[in-house]
Amino acid sequence: MPWKALQTAVGLDKGGPLRNALGQIWQSLGMDGTPRHDCAQCQVAFTIGVITLAAKMSKADGVSSAIEAAAFERQFSVPESEHEHAQRLFALASEDVAGYEIYASQMARILAGEPELKISLLECLFHIATADGILHPAEDKFLSTVSESLGVSQTDFRAVRRAFIHDPDSPYEVLSIDAGATDQEIKARYRELVKSHHPDALVSKGVPPEFLAAAGRRLAAITEAYEAIQVERGLRRERALEPSS
Repeated sequence: MPWKALQTAVGLDKGGPLRNALGQIWQSLGMDGTPRHDCAQCQVAFTIGVITLAAKMSKADGVSSAIEAAAFERQFSVPESEHEHAQRLFALASEDVAGYEIYASQMARILAGEPELKISLLECLFHIATADGILHPAEDKFLSTVSESLGVSQTDFRAVRRAFIHDPDSPYEVLSIDAGATDQEIKARYRELVKSHHPDALVSKGVPPEFLAAAGRRLAAITEAYEAIQVERGLRRERALEPSS
């Protein structure tokens, strides 16, 4: 991510963020409805959008915790020299939740025609939201709204959510397949999802390396769901618990 460019765009290299800095940055980059086709500008806008949404989501439950901020840093490869700048932008954006829908819509424009990146962004937001072991109802609503703004289908949203939240919902939703599907159809769907979530496949589709950790959790949930269906249908015995040492 272009941290030096981000530092300059935000004004952190001149002594700190200005009032309404985020809105000013989006406007200056042309992301307020009239995006400019400049790769460098889009990279900066993408970076700002990810940080902004992650920070505002951390505030959705009323308290932006250090755990969530740390989870964000683990998700993204921020150079050591730029940690302070990224942290200051995160702190600026996490002052309130106001306007997050606008930023989600702006990200949808940036990622237009990139469905894999939209899913990856959603996975990263879930990863951060659940870092403290709890998904607050306000965070759940925040993520649902962001997903809708991004144009992610309800089926895909539920599938991503299931990878991070252990609700007693159907494993068929994780695989995005009807419960009446045949064994062969379910196996084919499982193989399709595993193939599409392989790290090499994601990188080839343009998914940034820092998104791969969240995608790995999704892949684990897909495998878990497939195994649960096999057990349910009598095609596999349920795994015995590992004996304690």
